[in-house]
Amino acid sequence: MKKRIGSYPRVRIEGGGRTVVSQAGGVLLVETVRKAGLDTAISATLTPWRKPRAVHDPGKILLDVALAVALGGDCLADVAMLRAEPAVFGPVASDPTVSRLIDTLAASGKSALRAIRSARAEVRRHVWRLADRKAPDAGGTVTVDLDGVLVVAHSEKEDPAPTWKRTYGHHPLMGFVDHGPGGTGEPVAALLRAGNAGSNTAADHITVAQPALAQLPKKYRSGRRTPIRTDSAGGTHDFVAWLAQRGRWLSYSVGMVITEQVHQHVLKVPASAWTAAVEADGEIRDGAWVAELTGDVLDGWPKGMRLIVRKERPHPGAQLRLTDADGMRLTCFATNTLGRPIAELELRQRLRARAEDRIRAARATGLRNLPLHRTAQNRIWLAIVQIALDPLAWMPMLALTGTARLWEPRRLRLRLLTAAGQLVTTGRRRILRLTRHWPWTGHITAAFDRLTQLPGPG
Repeated sequence: MKKRIGSYPRVRIEGGGRTVVSQAGGVLLVETVRKAGLDTAISATLTPWRKPRAVHDPGKILLDVALAVALGGDCLADVAMLRAEPAVFGPVASDPTVSRLIDTLAASGKSALRAIRSARAEVRRHVWRLADRKAPDAGGTVTVDLDGVLVVAHSEKEDPAPTWKRTYGHHPLMGFVDHGPGGTGEPVAALLRAGNAGSNTAADHITVAQPALAQLPKKYRSGRRTPIRTDSAGGTHDFVAWLAQRGRWLSYSVGMVITEQVHQHVLKVPASAWTAAVEADGEIRDGAWVAELTGDVLDGWPKGMRLIVRKERPHPGAQLRLTDADGMRLTCFATNTLGRPIAELELRQRLRARAEDRIRAARATGLRNLPLHRTAQNRIWLAIVQIALDPLAWMPMLALTGTARLWEPRRLRLRLLTAAGQLVTTGRRRILRLTRHWPWTGHITAAFDRLTQLPGPG
């Protein structure tokens, strides 16, 4: 009797299987795109770039690249994943055809980017209507977070520069809609910048905020129902004045740098003026207090601005800064929101950290590097990354429940999208059968059923 040695069974590998479909879970993204109408919307807006007698539609080509990125690809050639599965993704253009389209769109300047943004805005309104109570605006407000991303350049590209972290590459500025504690978030704007672009450049924040607002339904493009959140990079006079400009009246919550003037005001705050900070569940945050600063510290800033400071015991091992006081770590932010406790406003600003989760998801979805050489091409790539992130945010919002709705792209791919299946043709129907022993097959089938029950666009 032979005893098997080793921890894993031995298997043989043979080619030639015809009915097995890899990336079978990708049907969730395909069905999300279909129900959202993203395919028809992008195809319609990119019609001017379709050449006579062209075999492949430019909108389908661009969307195929975005789906490949959503499934884990990080370059144009990864569209081969979709080309290998025509039963699921349909006919996919060749690599030279994809490259030519990217060059054509890049050569058109801002017109192609405007067309893509207009299609996404139209589809976004439809998706939010489908999501109903799960939509980001279900509570009557839409929170937009602005934050920068460092993208390292691993080869010679156009317009890279040294970054403040002593790396070399680009420094895009992005905007995300926050889905709240019960969801993730979706991208609404991106500005490609050189690596040495300033973090607190007000003009760049305004440039990103404008297309971000244009992605929202019309009623949220101005007014207090749309809070704009940033870290201290957004705490500049010009940007705050732009947000509060007459006729725009946007709500804001932006981080502020602890200047010497702010530091001196904090030292004068009496002990009775400090209020305990709170956690998201309503419990008191241990070792943290908040207070509002008034007086000449607000001189020169827009009328109605409030300055709120938090002091907190630093974590073990954390080093204090010169601007900290009495062994407490100080942070400060500005807002124009009235009628709410300052502890609640401070919690809202602290929850801006969810933007870091959105950046992590973007890095895992094509933003780890910019694969193309010219800046105009990489602007198109940045648009592709946003298109890829859209169905990755919409599918959980429309079809997943419970903790599964919080899964980020890496986990969605591992558990749902990369599941294999068997394609069976019976009569005139094609059926994709998933293995029973896969732990998340139930999630896939239930999500697909929810998507198929949704009404189509228009």
